[in-house]
Amino acid sequence: MKRLTGKSALVTASSRGIGRAIAKRLAEEGALVAINYAGNVDAANSLIAEIKAAGGDSFAIQARVGSVEETQQLFASLDSELKQRRSQPTLDILVNNAGIPHFGKLSEATEADFDHVFSVNVKGTFLVTKLALRRLADGGRIINTSSGASRRPGTLFGLYAMSKSAVDTMTVALAAELGTRGITVNAVTPGWTETEGNAEARRNDTTVRNVISQTAMGRLGKPEEIAAVVAFLA
Repeated sequence: MKRLTGKSALVTASSRGIGRAIAKRLAEEGALVAINYAGNVDAANSLIAEIKAAGGDSFAIQARVGSVEETQQLFASLDSELKQRRSQPTLDILVNNAGIPHFGKLSEATEADFDHVFSVNVKGTFLVTKLALRRLADGGRIINTSSGASRRPGTLFGLYAMSKSAVDTMTVALAAELGTRGITVNAVTPGWTETEGNAEARRNDTTVRNVISQTAMGRLGKPEEIAAVVAFLA
């Protein structure tokens, strides 16, 4: 039997990149997966088609993580879909994957940059988790996508690293709070992984060579490798 048969999962920002790989992997393991996307409906629909072609089940919900109103709409839609498919709106797995990068020196970042990054990476994760907890089954799983940058911040992504450090702290605090319900809370902290989000930065050969020189495997990561870790935690 597949390891997640009978489970339901919500993966934020999962139409592309690491989130897409996570959604596919959880579906392969048997979970019913809610795919959240901000605006690219074509990417979301193509992912659903891939999952269904492989024998899995999923549905898509549009909502911008970081907005109170849209997060509420996200969960209203999730409740409706789960009631139709599973008779009750119980969530088993939450993957907080939504996040936006910021490349540039911290000394040159603006207040608008700060607000934009923290509204999605920190506030968005908080808002989604807050509403998910009302629906999360005892014994459930929360998995947050953080970043290796939270432990090894660099000169070109200090603001992003700050936001992911906040996610790490939230993860530990929630794990202690929810342990009595049998809910585990973990964070995965990828290093440089080949996604659309860092495509422009990867066009700089010097940057890529520098990253690879500090990587044990001598290459950038693949989204599917991160998804495998998330599936294990789920």
